[in-house]
Amino acid sequence: MNMEGNITPRRRWQVILYEIIFEADTKSGKLFDVILIAAIALSVLAVLLDSVGGIRKDYGNILYALEWFFTILFTIEYVLRISCVTRPIRYVTGFFGIVDLMSILPVYISLIVPGSHYLVVIRVLRVLRIFRVFKLVQYIGEAKTLIQALRASSRKITVFLFTVMTLVVIFGSLMYLIEGEENGFTSIPRSIYWSVVTLTTVGYGDISPKTNIGQALAAMIMILGYGIIAVPTGIVTVELTRASEKKITTQVCPECMMEGHETDAIYCKYCSGKLNP
Repeated sequence: MNMEGNITPRRRWQVILYEIIFEADTKSGKLFDVILIAAIALSVLAVLLDSVGGIRKDYGNILYALEWFFTILFTIEYVLRISCVTRPIRYVTGFFGIVDLMSILPVYISLIVPGSHYLVVIRVLRVLRIFRVFKLVQYIGEAKTLIQALRASSRKITVFLFTVMTLVVIFGSLMYLIEGEENGFTSIPRSIYWSVVTLTTVGYGDISPKTNIGQALAAMIMILGYGIIAVPTGIVTVELTRASEKKITTQVCPECMMEGHETDAIYCKYCSGKLNP
């Protein structure tokens, strides 16, 4: 590493640890991610099995031991992440920092909530461990590309959803006038509910038009629904194509914890902080 001479011994191990934990472009980083993904998957599997009465009765002690093993493992990981970033508060208050904390905190809280009348609370806390599923997202490159595409297309999708909301209000009001209360359309909100169900091609069938005009309008809404479904798909697909064409790394800025930098980037495009070489 070229910057060896300008780094204190403590800073040197922080940089090395940072590259292993937060970056997946190196062999050590990839190995760390693979091991952590396996640990997350196994811990979630243990949570799911623990919810089955028969399995919990026969293997409860083993599952309990596994739970504490994974909790301690993720606690060590959480501490290491905080210790190797330049601004720990950015990581702790960030999305994945909160997810990491939520994946270990319920187990420790359950220790200070003893007594049989607290069993319901403990069960709720144990269910919260399923937050570990979200930890998997940060290790999948394709998920990051999808998130970037969704962010880029958010304004277009917002306009699209506003248009759909306008249409369902119009169609619902028309159906209320055409069918009336005698055919089950007792109010405009209920008619709007029918319009949403029909436009999205769900078709529960709990309410249906009885008049010829109402059925004709319903047929038009059904056909329109197929076209509407394709619109957001096309918007996201275009942004996915653009996002996949950008050559980005898995490197996370040690200053602001943002990612999505290009391969030749030296400074962070969000905070101008220097990236690790």
